Amino acid sequence: MKLHEYQGKELLASYGLPVQRGFVATTVDEAVKAAQQLYPTVSDNNFYVVKAQIHAGGRGKGGGVKVAKGLDKMKEVAGNILGMQLVTHQTGPEGKKVHKILVAEDVFYPGAKEPKEYYFSITLDRATGRDVIMASAEGGMDIEEVAEHHPEKIVKEWIDPLVGLADFQARKVAFRMGFSGQAYKHAVPFIKKLYEAYKGTDAALLEINPMLQASDERIIAVDCKLEIEDNALYRHPEFAQLRDLTEEEPLETEAHASNLNYIKLDGNVGCMVNGAGLAMATMDMIKLSGGEPANFLDVGGGANAQTVEAGFRIILKDPSVKAILINVFGGIVQCDRVANGVVEAYKKIGNIPVPIIVRLQGTNADKAAEIIRNSGLKVIPAIELREAAQAVTQALS
Repeated sequence: MKLHEYQGKELLASYGLPVQRGFVATTVDEAVKAAQQLYPTVSDNNFYVVKAQIHAGGRGKGGGVKVAKGLDKMKEVAGNILGMQLVTHQTGPEGKKVHKILVAEDVFYPGAKEPKEYYFSITLDRATGRDVIMASAEGGMDIEEVAEHHPEKIVKEWIDPLVGLADFQARKVAFRMGFSGQAYKHAVPFIKKLYEAYKGTDAALLEINPMLQASDERIIAVDCKLEIEDNALYRHPEFAQLRDLTEEEPLETEAHASNLNYIKLDGNVGCMVNGAGLAMATMDMIKLSGGEPANFLDVGGGANAQTVEAGFRIILKDPSVKAILINVFGGIVQCDRVANGVVEAYKKIGNIPVPIIVRLQGTNADKAAEIIRNSGLKVIPAIELREAAQAVTQALS
């Protein structure tokens, strides 16, 4: 589950981390109230940072982060960003509509030292089975270019899951990032608290960019990208209210409500499968047959008429789908039961405008094929994987 920047910062603050102050707004009037909370004394010399709140990076380059001097300019900027279709390298060409903004304080204030931006993140390295810190002294909007062209500037430190982040590791990371003096003394506990927040929230990713060394050498989280591991949400019922459905794929949200595991893709063959491993193999088979999978859809081991019907309805809402492949292995559930579910769901939905290939293998597969053949519906039965592949190829031709 992805969180907005303002939500991530609120969680970091609950762990005692210093963050850039700010207030969320959905209208220009709310933005004015947020600005007044930041600076009760109105002055034309007040600087405000207005940030679009979408679930994507690259907002600055896309025009979704602006600095405004004075309240009138802030109102103008807020009005321009709210409702805009923000396009970044992570949104794709269609972009995302901005429903919320964060009005934040300016942290680049005058001081003895020039402020400096750093990059810091923690995520799971699946190759080693350990969490890994990735950090760099080259923080800011161009961190992707740094990682691509100058990987030697990325500091990496792997964390033993049984020990956690050791003190010497926090000191090592801070030193390799280039901190010194008072900034180093602030950075070490900052890094340790970031790890506490990462583990405490069951995060899949915690990214701070920029992690700012202010003019007075304090360390501040100016941005926060926080993604919570879905499989751990049962431990955090309080996080349910943080989900922003307007930022999620509508079909994925609908599938989640029906207890289906669905991920929308960009292909032309809808697939409905029981089991994640079989689903991955089915997607490979679709590609080998000349098609492209339009989705990942796992109906689970207890597939029945209700889940099959829900899966049909979700797949058919994708206009790019030109054929549907149902590939079910009858282990926990018997194939004839699934076949009856397919027929029942087909009749409830009515006319389905695309060909449907049904491959049922396992317990009672022969009975299932007979049920499909005798149904009178426009459903193509298959028992072998090769048959299903050939049927997909013919359906797309």
